[in-house]
Amino acid sequence: MLPIKFEDPSSDPSQQEAKQREAEIRNTILAQVLDQAARARLSNLALVKPDKAKAVENYLIQMARFGQLAGKVSEQGLIEILEKVSQQTEKKTTVKFNRRKVLDSDEEDDY
Repeated sequence: MLPIKFEDPSSDPSQQEAKQREAEIRNTILAQVLDQAARARLSNLALVKPDKAKAVENYLIQMARFGQLAGKVSEQGLIEILEKVSQQTEKKTTVKFNRRKVLDSDEEDDY
C-alpha cells in the first residue's frame, strides 16, 4: 500500500515563482521610492512588526503607482508615513467588567 501524500498548495513551483517575482517587483519599486536610510528603517520595522511594515510598503507602492511621490522618500518622510499608518491601525483597548450577581440573603430583609 502506498502512503498518501498531502501536498501544501503553496509548494507548487509556479506559485513559488509568482511569489518570488512579486517580492522582486515590490523590492524594485521600494528601492526606487525610498532612500537608503528609509529602506534601512523599513527593514528594521519589518523585523519587529511585519504587518505594519507590509502596510507601509503597500501604501508606498500605491502612492508610487499613482504618481503621488515626488522624488525619493527620506527617512523623515517615512517616519511621517509610519505615524499616519499607526494612527489608522491604532487599536483601542477597552476593559469591560462583567460582575456576577451573587444571591444575598440580606436583600430579603430590606423592606
